[in-house]
Amino acid sequence: MRILLTNDDGIEAEGLECLERIARELSDDVWTVAPAVEQSGKGRGITLTEPLRVNRVNDRRFAVTGTPTDCVVLAVNDLMADHRPDLVLSGVNRGHNVGEDCSYSGTVAGALQGMAFGIRSIALSQSLERFHDEVTAHWETAEAFAPAIINRLLDQTWRDGVVMNLNFPALPPELVKQVEVTRQGFRDIGEMHAVRRTDLRGRDYYWMSFRGAKQEHADGTDLRAMDEGRISVTPLHIDLTHRESLHDLKGVLGGAPPKQVAKAAE
Repeated sequence: MRILLTNDDGIEAEGLECLERIARELSDDVWTVAPAVEQSGKGRGITLTEPLRVNRVNDRRFAVTGTPTDCVVLAVNDLMADHRPDLVLSGVNRGHNVGEDCSYSGTVAGALQGMAFGIRSIALSQSLERFHDEVTAHWETAEAFAPAIINRLLDQTWRDGVVMNLNFPALPPELVKQVEVTRQGFRDIGEMHAVRRTDLRGRDYYWMSFRGAKQEHADGTDLRAMDEGRISVTPLHIDLTHRESLHDLKGVLGGAPPKQVAKAAE
Protein backbone atom coordinates (compact mmCIF):
# COMPACT_ATOMS: atom_id res chain seq x y z
CA MET A 1 0.00 0.00 0.00
CA ARG A 2 1.37 3.38 -1.03
CA ILE A 3 0.59 6.15 1.48
CA LEU A 4 0.77 9.92 0.97
CA LEU A 5 1.21 12.12 4.04
CA THR A 6 0.52 15.82 4.31
CA ASN A 7 -0.41 18.33 7.02
CA ASP A 8 -1.05 22.01 7.64
CA ASP A 9 1.48 22.58 10.45
CA GLY A 10 4.40 22.39 8.05
CA ILE A 11 7.19 20.03 7.07
CA GLU A 12 9.06 20.50 10.37
CA ALA A 13 6.06 19.81 12.62
CA GLU A 14 6.26 17.24 15.41
CA GLY A 15 2.84 15.96 14.40
CA LEU A 16 4.11 15.10 10.94
CA GLU A 17 6.94 13.07 12.45
CA CYS A 18 4.29 11.30 14.52
CA LEU A 19 2.25 10.62 11.38
CA GLU A 20 5.30 9.20 9.61
CA ARG A 21 5.78 6.73 12.45
CA ILE A 22 2.08 5.80 12.28
CA ALA A 23 2.26 5.31 8.51
CA ARG A 24 5.31 3.06 8.78
CA GLU A 25 3.24 0.74 10.96
CA LEU A 26 0.96 0.33 7.95
CA SER A 27 3.35 0.28 4.97
CA ASP A 28 6.96 0.67 3.92
CA ASP A 29 5.94 2.79 0.91
CA VAL A 30 5.38 6.17 2.58
CA TRP A 31 5.66 9.56 0.86
CA THR A 32 5.49 12.96 2.54
CA VAL A 33 4.48 16.13 0.66
CA ALA A 34 3.82 18.92 3.14
CA PRO A 35 3.80 22.74 3.26
CA ALA A 36 7.18 24.40 3.72
CA VAL A 37 5.66 26.67 6.41
CA GLU A 38 2.57 26.47 8.59
CA GLN A 39 -0.74 26.73 6.75
CA SER A 40 -3.19 26.35 9.65
CA GLY A 41 -6.68 27.70 9.00
CA LYS A 42 -6.21 27.88 5.24
CA GLY A 43 -9.00 25.36 4.62
CA ARG A 44 -9.23 24.17 1.01
CA GLY A 45 -7.25 27.15 -0.25
CA ILE A 46 -5.21 26.71 -3.42
CA THR A 47 -2.40 28.90 -4.71
CA LEU A 48 -3.43 30.68 -7.91
CA THR A 49 -1.52 33.98 -7.99
CA GLU A 50 2.07 32.84 -7.54
CA PRO A 51 4.19 29.83 -8.52
CA LEU A 52 4.62 26.80 -6.30
CA ARG A 53 8.12 25.61 -5.54
CA VAL A 54 9.03 22.13 -4.38
CA ASN A 55 12.09 21.30 -2.30
CA ARG A 56 13.08 17.63 -2.28
CA VAL A 57 14.12 16.92 1.31
CA ASN A 58 14.96 13.31 0.50
CA ASP A 59 13.83 10.58 -1.86
CA ARG A 60 10.22 10.49 -0.63
CA ARG A 61 9.93 13.74 1.34
CA PHE A 62 9.05 17.10 -0.23
CA ALA A 63 8.35 20.62 1.07
CA VAL A 64 5.96 22.77 -0.99
CA THR A 65 5.50 26.55 -0.82
CA GLY A 66 1.73 26.16 -0.74
CA THR A 67 -1.31 24.83 1.08
CA PRO A 68 -2.22 21.26 2.02
CA THR A 69 -4.51 21.14 -1.02
CA ASP A 70 -1.63 22.26 -3.24
CA CYS A 71 0.54 19.52 -1.72
CA VAL A 72 -1.93 16.74 -2.47
CA VAL A 73 -2.54 18.00 -6.02
CA LEU A 74 1.19 18.14 -6.77
CA ALA A 75 1.82 14.76 -5.16
CA VAL A 76 -0.91 12.91 -7.05
CA ASN A 77 -0.50 14.63 -10.42
CA ASP A 78 3.28 14.96 -10.54
CA LEU A 79 5.51 13.72 -7.72
CA MET A 80 3.78 10.32 -7.47
CA ALA A 81 2.29 10.18 -10.95
CA ASP A 82 3.92 6.83 -11.74
CA HIS A 83 1.89 5.17 -8.96
CA ARG A 84 -0.85 7.15 -7.24
CA PRO A 85 -1.25 6.68 -3.48
CA ASP A 86 -3.75 4.18 -2.13
CA LEU A 87 -4.30 6.20 1.04
CA VAL A 88 -3.89 9.85 2.07
CA LEU A 89 -3.23 10.66 5.73
CA SER A 90 -3.29 14.31 6.82
CA GLY A 91 -1.93 15.45 10.19
CA VAL A 92 -1.27 14.74 12.93
CA ASN A 93 -2.50 18.24 13.71
CA ARG A 94 -1.39 20.00 16.89
CA GLY A 95 -4.82 20.62 18.35
CA HIS A 96 -8.12 18.95 17.55
CA ASN A 97 -10.19 19.62 14.44
CA VAL A 98 -13.79 19.22 15.53
CA GLY A 99 -17.03 21.17 15.13
CA GLU A 100 -16.77 24.11 12.77
CA ASP A 101 -12.97 23.68 12.73
CA CYS A 102 -13.59 21.18 9.95
CA SER A 103 -14.67 23.92 7.53
CA TYR A 104 -11.41 25.88 7.75
CA SER A 105 -8.96 23.20 8.81
CA GLY A 106 -6.03 22.65 6.47
CA THR A 107 -5.68 19.18 7.96
CA VAL A 108 -9.20 18.20 6.93
CA ALA A 109 -8.65 19.95 3.57
CA GLY A 110 -5.69 17.71 2.78
CA ALA A 111 -7.91 14.68 3.28
CA LEU A 112 -10.73 16.22 1.24
CA GLN A 113 -8.41 16.74 -1.71
CA GLY A 114 -7.35 13.11 -1.53
CA MET A 115 -11.04 12.15 -1.56
CA ALA A 116 -11.56 14.39 -4.61
CA PHE A 117 -9.01 12.22 -6.43
CA GLY A 118 -10.93 9.10 -5.45
CA ILE A 119 -8.38 8.08 -2.80
CA ARG A 120 -9.46 7.00 0.65
CA SER A 121 -8.32 9.75 3.00
CA ILE A 122 -8.13 10.31 6.74
CA ALA A 123 -7.46 13.45 8.80
CA LEU A 124 -5.81 13.00 12.20
CA SER A 125 -5.56 15.52 15.03
CA GLN A 126 -4.23 15.41 18.59
CA SER A 127 -6.13 17.53 21.09
CA LEU A 128 -4.30 19.87 23.47
CA GLU A 129 -5.15 20.85 27.03
CA ARG A 130 -4.42 24.47 26.10
CA PHE A 131 -3.22 25.91 22.81
CA HIS A 132 0.02 27.48 24.02
CA ASP A 133 3.57 27.04 22.77
CA GLU A 134 4.75 25.55 26.05
CA VAL A 135 2.09 22.81 26.01
CA THR A 136 3.32 19.47 24.68
CA ALA A 137 0.80 17.35 22.83
CA HIS A 138 0.33 13.70 23.75
CA TRP A 139 1.65 12.50 20.38
CA GLU A 140 2.07 9.07 21.93
CA THR A 141 -1.73 8.80 22.15
CA ALA A 142 -2.29 9.26 18.42
CA GLU A 143 0.66 6.97 17.73
CA ALA A 144 -0.65 4.26 20.06
CA PHE A 145 -4.17 4.04 18.64
CA ALA A 146 -4.11 5.36 15.06
CA PRO A 147 -2.65 2.31 13.25
CA ALA A 148 -5.31 -0.11 14.53
CA ILE A 149 -8.15 2.35 13.90
CA ILE A 150 -6.91 3.06 10.38
CA ASN A 151 -6.63 -0.65 9.62
CA ARG A 152 -10.17 -1.22 10.90
CA LEU A 153 -11.46 1.67 8.76
CA LEU A 154 -9.69 0.35 5.67
CA ASP A 155 -11.40 -3.01 6.18
CA GLN A 156 -14.78 -1.30 5.77
CA THR A 157 -16.58 -0.16 2.62
CA TRP A 158 -16.70 3.64 2.44
CA ARG A 159 -19.45 5.60 0.79
CA ASP A 160 -18.43 7.84 -2.10
CA GLY A 161 -17.29 11.33 -1.14
CA VAL A 162 -16.49 10.50 2.50
CA VAL A 163 -13.34 11.26 4.48
CA MET A 164 -12.67 10.10 8.02
CA ASN A 165 -11.81 12.64 10.69
CA LEU A 166 -9.93 11.16 13.68
CA ASN A 167 -9.40 13.21 16.83
CA PHE A 168 -7.44 11.97 19.83
CA PRO A 169 -8.12 13.42 23.32
CA ALA A 170 -5.59 15.35 25.38
CA LEU A 171 -4.76 12.36 27.53
CA PRO A 172 -1.91 9.83 27.75
CA PRO A 173 -2.74 6.49 26.11
CA GLU A 174 -3.43 4.64 29.36
CA LEU A 175 -6.27 7.02 30.23
CA VAL A 176 -8.09 6.67 26.91
CA LYS A 177 -10.82 4.08 27.31
CA GLN A 178 -13.12 4.34 24.31
CA VAL A 179 -13.45 5.02 20.59
CA GLU A 180 -16.69 6.76 19.59
CA VAL A 181 -18.18 7.26 16.14
CA THR A 182 -19.47 10.83 16.26
CA ARG A 183 -21.18 13.52 14.25
CA GLN A 184 -19.77 17.00 13.71
CA GLY A 185 -20.81 19.37 16.49
CA PHE A 186 -20.96 23.17 16.57
CA ARG A 187 -19.69 25.66 19.12
CA ASP A 188 -21.07 29.07 19.96
CA ILE A 189 -19.86 31.09 16.96
CA GLY A 190 -19.19 34.03 19.28
CA GLU A 191 -16.10 32.18 20.53
CA MET A 192 -14.12 33.51 17.55
CA HIS A 193 -13.20 37.18 17.63
CA ALA A 194 -10.53 39.63 16.51
CA VAL A 195 -8.28 41.25 19.13
CA ARG A 196 -7.31 44.80 18.22
CA ARG A 197 -3.79 45.92 19.06
CA THR A 198 -1.58 48.88 18.21
CA ASP A 199 1.82 48.64 16.58
CA LEU A 200 4.86 50.79 17.41
CA ARG A 201 3.81 53.38 14.83
CA GLY A 202 0.41 53.81 16.42
CA ARG A 203 -1.53 51.89 13.77
CA ASP A 204 -4.14 49.30 14.62
CA TYR A 205 -3.81 45.68 13.65
CA TYR A 206 -5.91 42.62 14.48
CA TRP A 207 -5.14 39.11 15.69
CA MET A 208 -7.74 36.39 15.30
CA SER A 209 -8.43 34.59 18.56
CA PHE A 210 -10.78 32.25 20.41
CA ARG A 211 -12.29 33.04 23.79
CA GLY A 212 -12.20 29.41 24.86
CA ALA A 213 -15.16 29.70 27.22
CA LYS A 214 -16.45 26.46 28.69
CA GLN A 215 -19.46 25.13 26.77
CA GLU A 216 -21.78 22.17 27.04
CA HIS A 217 -21.69 20.11 23.86
CA ALA A 218 -24.36 17.74 22.61
CA ASP A 219 -24.10 13.99 23.13
CA GLY A 220 -22.77 12.09 20.16
CA THR A 221 -20.68 14.97 18.81
CA ASP A 222 -16.96 15.16 18.20
CA LEU A 223 -16.80 18.10 20.62
CA ARG A 224 -18.35 16.07 23.44
CA ALA A 225 -15.96 13.19 22.78
CA MET A 226 -12.98 15.55 23.22
CA ASP A 227 -14.51 16.98 26.41
CA GLU A 228 -14.87 13.51 27.90
CA GLY A 229 -11.59 11.94 26.76
CA ARG A 230 -12.75 9.62 23.98
CA ILE A 231 -11.24 9.09 20.53
CA SER A 232 -13.60 10.58 17.95
CA VAL A 233 -14.12 9.09 14.48
CA THR A 234 -16.34 11.25 12.27
CA PRO A 235 -17.24 10.51 8.64
CA LEU A 236 -17.29 13.85 6.78
CA HIS A 237 -18.29 14.85 3.28
CA ILE A 238 -18.02 18.02 1.24
CA ASP A 239 -21.66 18.26 0.10
CA LEU A 240 -22.91 21.48 1.75
CA THR A 241 -26.46 21.21 0.45
CA HIS A 242 -29.13 21.71 3.12
CA ARG A 243 -31.62 18.99 2.21
CA GLU A 244 -34.67 20.34 4.03
CA SER A 245 -34.31 23.79 2.43
CA LEU A 246 -33.81 22.15 -0.96
CA HIS A 247 -37.19 20.46 -0.62
CA ASP A 248 -38.89 23.66 0.58
CA LEU A 249 -37.48 25.83 -2.20
CA LYS A 250 -38.46 23.39 -4.93
CA GLY A 251 -42.08 24.10 -4.07
CA VAL A 252 -41.53 27.83 -4.60
CA LEU A 253 -38.93 28.05 -7.39
CA GLY A 254 -38.51 24.60 -8.88
CA GLY A 255 -39.55 24.43 -12.54
CA ALA A 256 -40.98 27.94 -12.67
CA PRO A 257 -39.87 30.17 -15.60
CA PRO A 258 -37.71 33.10 -14.36
CA LYS A 259 -40.21 35.70 -15.63
CA GLN A 260 -42.99 34.05 -13.68
CA VAL A 261 -40.89 34.08 -10.51
CA ALA A 262 -40.09 37.78 -10.99
CA LYS A 263 -43.76 38.63 -11.53
CA ALA A 264 -44.83 36.75 -8.43
CA ALA A 265 -42.29 38.71 -6.39
CA GLU A 266 -43.77 42.09 -7.40
